[in-house]
This record gives sequence, structure tokens and C-alpha cells, in this order.
Amino acid sequence: MTSKIDGGVPPPRPAELGNPAVTARSGEDRSQPVAAATPADNMRLTGEAAGLQALERELGAAPAGLDQARVDQVKAAIADGSYRVDAQEIATRMLAFENDLTR
Repeated sequence: MTSKIDGGVPPPRPAELGNPAVTARSGEDRSQPVAAATPADNMRLTGEAAGLQALERELGAAPAGLDQARVDQVKAAIADGSYRVDAQEIATRMLAFENDLTR
């Protein structure tokens, strides 16, 4: 399939033109409601997509699962200057994560 690009704007599709019978022109009375256009597109989710949506809803409704005692402990260690970062452990975990992504 080839398409010529000539810098022009493509002509509008029929759905974009609107229905001239229900479109109010400039200066006309717009006080009456206009019926909504019927949708031209529709979508159906695959089973996998529907499952992912259900999982998202479940995870969104679940509690965060934070260990508040551990959070408080780390905050205190940062505040008093005793918190130390183990660069080797961080590097090891980053590499393991990378390996898991490439499998």
C-alpha cells in the first residue's frame, strides 16, 4: 500500500461531516436538544484484556500491604543518619530484575 504525501489535508470522512439535518448553522436557534450521533466504532475486549481489567480492579480495591513498622524504622534511620545504602546489593537486584525481564 502506498500513500502520496502532498502536504494537503485529507478530505474528511463521511462520519466527520456530521448530519446536516441536525447540525445548527450559525445564527440558528440552538435551544432545542439534538440527538446524539450513533457511534460508528465498537470494541470487544479479548478474554486476556478482560482478565487484566478484572485484576486491575482487584488490585485497586486491595489494601496497599505496607509494613508500617518497617517504614517507620527506615525513616528513623534516615533521620538519625544511620541508614546505609548497600550499592552491591542494589546492583545485584537490578541485574536479577533485568534478567527476569529478558526471559
